[in-house]
Amino acid sequence: MRSPVTIDFLQVSSYGSETRSSGNVRVVRDLSTDVAGRHVVVVEDVVDTGRTLERILGMLRDRRPASLRVCAFLRKPGGRAGPAVDYVGFEIEDRFVVGYGLDVAEEYRNLPYVAEIEEKGDGE
Repeated sequence: MRSPVTIDFLQVSSYGSETRSSGNVRVVRDLSTDVAGRHVVVVEDVVDTGRTLERILGMLRDRRPASLRVCAFLRKPGGRAGPAVDYVGFEIEDRFVVGYGLDVAEEYRNLPYVAEIEEKGDGE
């Protein structure tokens, strides 16, 4: 990337405190920067079904950036059917992961590695 680079944050949620997406994508914090005419790279943590990313890209396209690219740290199998991801760090199995900034109900974000959360079955 060439300088100058500006960083802004858009926070959305579809998981809440659960390990499964509710399907409802909610904007928690919007951008404070006007992206019209600018080259934008969306940096995603995990692309799972692609629904959240599709919502984000739709919102950003409406703001008319010069270009729009996506970089994802992790992509699950379902994410391959969703919107195009231009840069992928790692492909992973369909598991709920935490650590290295990823959380569940605001926990485990501080782990210095990525770990799988085992979901409890019925009766546990």
